[in-house]
Formats: sequence, C-alpha cells, structure tokens
Amino acid sequence: MNPVALITGASRGIGRGIALELAKIGYDLVINYAGNAEAAKQTQADCVAAGKSKIRADVCQADVSIPTDRQRLVDFTREKFGRLDLLVNNAGVTSRGRKDILDATEENFDWLVGINLKGPFFLSQLAAKWMIEQKKPEAGGYRPKIVMVTSISSYTVSPNRADYCMAKAALSMMVKLFAARLAEHGINVYEVCPGVIESDMTGPVKAKYDKLIAEGLTPIKRWGQPEDVGRAVVAIAQDLLPFSTGEVINVDGGFHIRTV
Repeated sequence: MNPVALITGASRGIGRGIALELAKIGYDLVINYAGNAEAAKQTQADCVAAGKSKIRADVCQADVSIPTDRQRLVDFTREKFGRLDLLVNNAGVTSRGRKDILDATEENFDWLVGINLKGPFFLSQLAAKWMIEQKKPEAGGYRPKIVMVTSISSYTVSPNRADYCMAKAALSMMVKLFAARLAEHGINVYEVCPGVIESDMTGPVKAKYDKLIAEGLTPIKRWGQPEDVGRAVVAIAQDLLPFSTGEVINVDGGFHIRTV
C-alpha cells in the first residue's frame, strides 16, 4: 500500500511541484484545488505519468477557508484511501491589490487570513486527530507528518502586503505549536519556507525580481522553481529528518543569509 499525501492548492505553482515530486517517490495523492478544475485534472494526469511505480491521484475541490469544505476534504481522503501519511498545507493567495498598509481593507484582510491562516490551522487540527487515531500498535512504522508552506514574507517586510506577511508569520509560529503538541504522538511538523519561486503568483512581478536576482538578492542567482520546493517536501516525506520537528527548511537560494 502506498503512503498518501493530501496537498492543498495543488493544481498549479508550488503545490503542483510538490505533487509531482511526491508522485515520483510512490505517494498516492489527493490533489486539492479551489477553483481551477482543469488545472487540477492536468496535475492529476501528470502525476500519474510521473510516478515511477503505480500511484493513484484523486482530485477534490475544497476552499480551505470554509469549515464544511475542510471536513469534506478529510472525509474524501478517508473514503478514497483510508489513510493519511502527509498533509501539505500549501494553498495560499496573495494580497488583493497589494494595497499600502494605510489603505488596506478589512474585507481583503479577512479573505486572505481565512485562506492562508485559518484554513491551515483547522485543517491541520482535523488531520492531526485522524493521524493520532491511525497510530495504533498494528500500524507498524506509520510515521505521519504535517508540512506548512510559508514564505520569506514571514520575516521580510512588504508594507503593500501586510496581510500576507502577517499571515505567513503566524503560520510559522503554528508549525512550532503543532510540533510541540504532536511530538508525543510521533507526528513531526515542518515549515518549508520558499523564497522567490517562479509561479502564477509571481508572474506579475517577474521583471522586478529578474532585476533584483541579477543584482544579488540571493547568493544563488536564479529563480526558484516549484520542484525545488517539492524536493524539500520529499526529504520530509521519506523520513530523512526523523529527529527534527518544528524545523524550518529554507528553499530560498540563500536569501535568509545576512551578510555585511
């Protein structure tokens, strides 16, 4: 029986990259999407084709900001696969309009926080309870894991994306909270922190970051790719970090390094 991963926001970008890399190591997948069914089905087909062994990939529409959708996503995974080895909280949106902090609106704040913070919190809660339920003596080597995909925006100030930065910073703390609580149950929790990754979300600011990268924004002078993030998640999925929890894995080309 293959291990099973549930990846939120997996139809495009980083989520798609994670799904493809997990398929390559033999994970069955639940590919979650919010609105783009066509992209999700393409990711599904590509994952099945990429799998080195026979894998299954099923698609489930759900908006993680909606309680009933979160429950349906977990129920779908239980019904289709009967187990969950890895939850990847990847779904996220960027700040609407990229408004200055003095012009930010409460409506946009609530929308973003619902998807980027509240959704992962309560989905992780649901998944963790099920994982604890699954960790019975007969489960043998079952070692479930939870991954939060954060961002360098969790510690890098962008006054025109205050809601995004604040939600990602809170998500980073969430990793530590769940890691501390779930360690006694043998469930490790990790933060994967991407830097500038080439995706639909960064498309509108490509020219800006092309220039910054060329000027030395990161020691590794290239854009990150979704598969770079996917390979970090693969290391976690393969249990290569068994004595680490609450850990931050930077996938940022060295952006986090301070130099003088």
